[in-house]
Amino acid sequence: QVQLVESGGGLVQTGGSLRLSCAGSGRTFSNYNLAWFRQVSGKEREFVASIRWSADRTYYADSVKGRFTISRENSKMYLQMTSLKPEDTAVYYCAADPSGTYFFRTAPSDYVHWGQGVQVTVSS
Repeated sequence: QVQLVESGGGLVQTGGSLRLSCAGSGRTFSNYNLAWFRQVSGKEREFVASIRWSADRTYYADSVKGRFTISRENSKMYLQMTSLKPEDTAVYYCAADPSGTYFFRTAPSDYVHWGQGVQVTVSS
């Protein structure tokens, strides 16, 4: 069983930076494609970025391209967020896809394992 735990959220001003971490457990974690999603209350969960199990390929939503960087090392995944905007305010979730298929899957239903989420608030 894979467990995911996010950390690193908080309050930051517009233009600031934050780094989110996702710690994964389970011996097959390193074989999974991983992703970050975010959700604003009352709205659907939105894809942010994904990374291949081998860490050599990444994919980003247009809204964060050039500002966010996804990475992974060993049993952790990261999301470095820069030039933050108020519209980036959301609960951020890490997710794992054990299917071993495409790393650029963007639908929440493509991912089986989820963390509990961490709040990111960007003040204007």
